[in-house]
Amino acid sequence: MAGKTKAKKKVVEHSGRKRLAASALGVTAAAGLAVGVNMLADRVAPRVRVDLTSQDLYTLAGGTEQVLAGLKDPITLRLFYSRKLGAAVPSYGAHADRVRELLAEYAARSKGKLRLEILDPEPFSETEDRALAYGLQGVPIDQSGEQVYFGLAAVNMVDDERTIPFFQPERERFLEYDLTRLVHELSNPRRPVIGVMSPLPLNGDPRAMMMRQSSQFGQPAVAMTQIRQFFTVKDVATDAQAIDPDVQVLLVAHPQDLSESAQYAIDQFVMRGGKLLLLVDPHSESQAARPSMAGPSPAGTASSLDKLLNAWGVEAPSDKVVLDVRGAWRVRANPGDRVQAVDYAAWFNLQGEGLNRSEVALAQLDQVTLASAGEVRKRAGAQVDFVPLLTSSPQSMTVDAARVRQDPNPSRLLSEFKADGQRRVLAARVRGHLSSAFPDGPPALPEGQTRIEGFPEHRARSEGPANVVVANDTDLLEDRFWVRVQDFFGQQVTTPFSGNGSLVVNLLDTLSGSDALISLRSRGDASRPFELIEEVRRDADAKFRQTERALQERLERTEARLRELRGGATPASAAAGERAQPVITPEQRAEIDAARAEIQRTRGELRNVQLELRRDIEGLERNIRFANIALVPTLLVAFALGLALLRARRRARAAAATPA
Repeated sequence: MAGKTKAKKKVVEHSGRKRLAASALGVTAAAGLAVGVNMLADRVAPRVRVDLTSQDLYTLAGGTEQVLAGLKDPITLRLFYSRKLGAAVPSYGAHADRVRELLAEYAARSKGKLRLEILDPEPFSETEDRALAYGLQGVPIDQSGEQVYFGLAAVNMVDDERTIPFFQPERERFLEYDLTRLVHELSNPRRPVIGVMSPLPLNGDPRAMMMRQSSQFGQPAVAMTQIRQFFTVKDVATDAQAIDPDVQVLLVAHPQDLSESAQYAIDQFVMRGGKLLLLVDPHSESQAARPSMAGPSPAGTASSLDKLLNAWGVEAPSDKVVLDVRGAWRVRANPGDRVQAVDYAAWFNLQGEGLNRSEVALAQLDQVTLASAGEVRKRAGAQVDFVPLLTSSPQSMTVDAARVRQDPNPSRLLSEFKADGQRRVLAARVRGHLSSAFPDGPPALPEGQTRIEGFPEHRARSEGPANVVVANDTDLLEDRFWVRVQDFFGQQVTTPFSGNGSLVVNLLDTLSGSDALISLRSRGDASRPFELIEEVRRDADAKFRQTERALQERLERTEARLRELRGGATPASAAAGERAQPVITPEQRAEIDAARAEIQRTRGELRNVQLELRRDIEGLERNIRFANIALVPTLLVAFALGLALLRARRRARAAAATPA
């Protein structure tokens, strides 16, 4: 018996050594296979990538492929990166790896047209002198004052230069756009000419810098800065008699009180085949917020171009503002309100169905923000193609523009809000053969003015199908509604949170006939709120506001009644002309007590609404937090335990089946 036991023990030990050797051999083979696969992949398929992100953040866009395929002359890219920066601040080191990888990808896809150089500008070196000569930004890394660099300089064959002074990790989502824009500008020196006619200080307002310490209003609009990056911009006077023939697309923003001659110039520009991007507004938040040399902000903040639009088959009323609670901005409530923030239905974000993604200018946009916008409608019987671009949600309504201009009370607007289920067009593209708004020819000039030399011949009809984009909101261009501007050692860094700038540039691109960069501009950071929580909060908040409004009205009526009761006089004292102390009858006292009890009941209902609001939102948040934090790990643990239990049972059955 002992001999059998020893023999069995030797068999087990021998079998264990064989399993150990086989495992070691298997691990060695797996390691060798992994190394071999990596070497093969590095040699055979160095550029094969699989992008598993939901927004394809690591896949080159079609616009990039088109720009790189269209390169004709070589371009040299010089990346100046101080390694000390990555060692001191790891986040910059990780971002530098991303920049290097993307630049290498560009060079590989360009078929030799892009040459990449990576330089480390040591202090007081010739390389640092070159970085400074290109205008790259040096940043102090410690108290010693030593400068580090992380920028890009690009040069084409005719020594045109484009630079990115300093790569910001906050703009990583826009990295491909920034790089492709730089390459595109160097490979396409001739740009479309855009004319800009606007009374708004889109190029900055020097008066604001003199009147206020902050330079917020004195800086050019970020949208205008982006437009100048892609187009040649010509400013057009608001009293122009004709538009320069070199202008291909005319941007008219807030045409407030334009003269007949200026309207005629716009009309004839379109009749001669020019493309028009027209922004009117029932209430310009930009104009209302600007300082005025004469004192307070202007009272008249509306603009319209009804004579031209009506002749072209379009209406853009300036007396109504669209309210939309879906996507409404949370703003600071009035001081007397019981809550800290409230939905302001006049300022809202458009997402999803609100953006016409069949239009190339909006195909890749995630969000557009509007403020105090109005409707755009096709006139009855108009023979034009009317293509909506931006549309409100069904949870919208219209109110008189005076409500927003004179008393922009968010709580009052929300308490009186009643959605009518209609979707309203806020911006549209108009195509078709148009008739001039001036069928009898140019209007007479004011006394003392003469026609300019070379005044163009009048045209009563458009040359071929006209192409006009109309939006009833000029605040698309206002920085605070779509971009954050931060100062980084004296350099202005812009981080968009909405796609307004991209939309305007995309529209100008499509109107001018170029759309190579549209897919790139649209890549950006957009807010992606949890829609179910937002919908519950909006519904409860609206209910709370309606109850609060009803309570306030009831309180006002009760207070008026109390004043009336307490201020009364007795009949005898009234006849004698004497002022007497008011006498409250038992009936009046009962009425007062009943009113107070009603107020207490209403306040209790109000508290219940607030409590239910918190309960619904907190319940949803708890469920989501549990799903994200606890549910998935719990499922993984359960799967692992089940697998371990299954294997244990298999081993037990195998041991039981083995003969002794």
